[in-house]
Order: sequence, then C-alpha cells, then structure tokens
Amino acid sequence: QVTLVESGGGLVQAGGSLRLSCTASERTFNNYATGWFRQAPGKEREFVVAINWSGGSTNYADSVKGRFTISRDNAENTVYLQMNSLKPEDTALYYCAAGSRLTNYQRYYVYWGQGTQVTVSS
Repeated sequence: QVTLVESGGGLVQAGGSLRLSCTASERTFNNYATGWFRQAPGKEREFVVAINWSGGSTNYADSVKGRFTISRDNAENTVYLQMNSLKPEDTALYYCAAGSRLTNYQRYYVYWGQGTQVTVSS
C-alpha cells in the first residue's frame, strides 16, 4: 500500500506560478509511473501530465504543454509539478496518482492522493 500526499496548492493570480509536490510513504513508489489529474467544479476529473518511474518519459495534456513541467526525485519519493503562466481555467483540485504504466487513462492508476486545491484569480 502506498499513501500519496499532495502539497503546494494555493491561490495565485493569473500569470503566476505554483509548484505542487506528491510525496509517497513507501519507496516502492519509485517503481511506479505517476500522474497528475485535476477536477474543476462541475466537471469530470481530467488528465494533466504523467511521468514514468525513472523520469525519462513524460506525457502532457495539450492544455498545459509549455506551461507545466513534471519531474521526480526518487531519492525523496517525490514527484513535482511546476506550473507557470497559470490561467483561471487551471483552477481545480489537483490529484497525484501512481500506477504501473505511463498513461493518461485513470483506470491504470492504483494509488491516489487526496488532492490539493489550486485557485487562479483573473
């Protein structure tokens, strides 16, 4: 069992930046791909970005390409999401999740965190 804890969310003005962290309780986390997903009020949860176990491969949703960067530090059991040039439409509850493959499909992710809120004001 792997417990994931997200942090780093908050309120920021449009154009600003935030860095989210996803820290795992177990080192076995380092064997998993990790994805970030988000859910805005009244909308379904959607894929944002994912990274494979080594950090050598990534996959971004078109809506965040060029603005968001995912990375991981396996020595710290942590995956980061650097978010720049934030827009009001990025406002959502952001979740990290761990799974066996690098994919944008939620069903392949086994472990989920509780989420961290990101609010971007215009």
